[in-house]
Amino acid sequence: MGSGNDEGERMNFFQLEAGYLTIALFVLAVTAYVTTRPFMGKHAFRNGMVTVSLFMAVMIGAHYYLTTERMRGIEKAFEEGKEILCESRENRKAAQSVLVSKKLGWRLEEGLFSHPEYSRPFHSARCIVKKNVVLDQ
Repeated sequence: MGSGNDEGERMNFFQLEAGYLTIALFVLAVTAYVTTRPFMGKHAFRNGMVTVSLFMAVMIGAHYYLTTERMRGIEKAFEEGKEILCESRENRKAAQSVLVSKKLGWRLEEGLFSHPEYSRPFHSARCIVKKNVVLDQ
């Protein structure tokens, strides 16, 4: 289900998840340090690095797939005219969500929702499609 903008998706993903990727590199560095200590076995470094690297690669790959699929779904819903709720980090004391919709003048460009009245854009990965829930009374 490619959107034709895979390079942009990868860059957005790496920008959004830089913290987690840094933690993964730190875990690899700790693994390298621990497995090279004198009390470790002869093949501990190789086995440890291969195991941890494979685990990290699978987890990062799964996270990338899930995140980009969710982004595509949100962007498709926006294009279909549905309302989107985005997390706002500007003001933690008031409403923490912003309603995004084409009807309200929002635009979607390269995974970012922007509006002239907001100083910062909202990334589609940090949004959800608004559901109209009816509770039985």
